[in-house]
Amino acid sequence: MKISGFTFVKNATKLYYPVKESIRSILPIVDEFVIALGKSDEGDFTREEILSIQSDKIKIIDTEWNLGTYPHNTIFAQQTDLAKNACQGDWLFYLQSDELVHEKYLEVIKNACKKYFNEPEVEGLLFEYRHFWGDYDHYHQAHNWYPREIRIIRNDPKIHSWKDAQSFRKFDEFNNSYQDYLKREGSQKLKVARLYAWIHHYGWVRPPKLMSAKTKSSATTFWGRSKAENELKTMPELFDYGPLNKVKGLQRFTPKRPERLDREI
Repeated sequence: MKISGFTFVKNATKLYYPVKESIRSILPIVDEFVIALGKSDEGDFTREEILSIQSDKIKIIDTEWNLGTYPHNTIFAQQTDLAKNACQGDWLFYLQSDELVHEKYLEVIKNACKKYFNEPEVEGLLFEYRHFWGDYDHYHQAHNWYPREIRIIRNDPKIHSWKDAQSFRKFDEFNNSYQDYLKREGSQKLKVARLYAWIHHYGWVRPPKLMSAKTKSSATTFWGRSKAENELKTMPELFDYGPLNKVKGLQRFTPKRPERLDREI
């Protein structure tokens, strides 16, 4: 049984993505880690950041983002698929470059891969989520934040990234158009097993100035540059997280609190 890690990334150092920490968080349990590395802006050092890990498991695929062909953030799904298609493992472990796994879950994850390896009806593994907000001590637990998501899938060519690369679906026919990444027709949800292992999502943990920059970047990949600039022209330079002790649904993270890792996986 082999496990491949994979992700996509662009402008990680410019936009404060913890790509190095993300890759290193699961590197001990994967046999390779494939990265679709988009052509970054001048002054960004994402490639150097990745190579500084100094692991022969890492494989970089150089890409260029075509936002005209893949609008509405489907470029994220297309880039995810490019990395996925280059993976050689039986199980494929997907982490976005602002997601990390604590080392205490690695054995749980590896055991789950072994357990379900010979059970073909299990097409993916479902993880719990903590969405951190503003800093590394607070996370959201409100209904509008997805509580769990698929992050390990079978190496099946019918399985594709979906929408803005949040999840995966299985398609009867797929032509790699942006419409394919958005459709439900002709696709099915994966049959998954739930793990009691957590993904820590740090997409909303940045200095306020860089949070605004990241928000503008995401708007550009969704709308295109001109519309994004018009829609966000009144956006403040410093993103406002609000008072962290009063934001609705915000919980304080207490990492010393014991979690049951021996629950059924």
